[in-house]
Amino acid sequence: MSASRTNWKGIMLFLLPVALLYCAFFLYPLVFVFVTGCTSWNGIRAMSFTGLSNYIKLFGNGTFRLSLRNNFIWAFALAFIQVPLATITAMVLARKPRGWRFLRTVYFLPNVISQVAIAMMWMALYNAEYGILNHFLSAIGLESWTHNWLGEIGTALPAVIAQQVLYIGYFMIIILAGILSIPDSLYEAAEMDGAGVLRQELYVTLPMIRGLLVTSMTLAVAYGLRHFEATYLMTNGGPANSTSVLGLLLYKKMGALDYGQANAIGSVLVLTGGLLIIFIRRIFGRVESASETVQ
Repeated sequence: MSASRTNWKGIMLFLLPVALLYCAFFLYPLVFVFVTGCTSWNGIRAMSFTGLSNYIKLFGNGTFRLSLRNNFIWAFALAFIQVPLATITAMVLARKPRGWRFLRTVYFLPNVISQVAIAMMWMALYNAEYGILNHFLSAIGLESWTHNWLGEIGTALPAVIAQQVLYIGYFMIIILAGILSIPDSLYEAAEMDGAGVLRQELYVTLPMIRGLLVTSMTLAVAYGLRHFEATYLMTNGGPANSTSVLGLLLYKKMGALDYGQANAIGSVLVLTGGLLIIFIRRIFGRVESASETVQ
């Protein structure tokens, strides 16, 4: 009894600094955002309580609805395109083909490069007049496919998303670590039972890394919802707000000193993120896998 109480006090003592920091730098700002989202405030004068009027105005605003839709597109594109691509690549590299260490480094390299530099590079690639993409399409006889990729409403959003989806290194590293931790004896047993490579991946690898896949998809959704940098740098939400996202809209509201609506957008962003994560957990269920030991 005495030892248990001592352990309890020790645990609380070690957790207390983190709990205090969490309350000071997450819970308090979160409550502040929700409260000020119900006010009219320019950041200088005193706040005036306006109830839900900021939220009513936002949901009646076409740019806000478009930004919310784009955030969903970002989240699902990263979760259901980027993560599967990373999984397939990790499966191939886990077989340790020649040069797999080099390829692992190459795929991860974009994740250590500044997002600004990457955005500038893709703006050059997409350039309607001098970009290599249009030149390549023209060279292979597909001139009708050339576009002003970042300047046309129909192509701007897919073009911005594509430059992000292709960088699979972050999730590939996580999933690859999980696959490499699977005991070889499982694959040897599957091979003795006559399972080929494809069946081994389907019935051994995927079940063993299911926990990692759910975690990766949750992170991908979170990244999609809080996306800001590439859109701000490449299109600033244009053309005609077709690439706008909530983070960018929030930034513009703050620039206009409309902190009430900016914080209302932040509140919607937090609630949307929470609901989407619950949705993903509901879809894929509670995961109890040996692979969780590497998360």
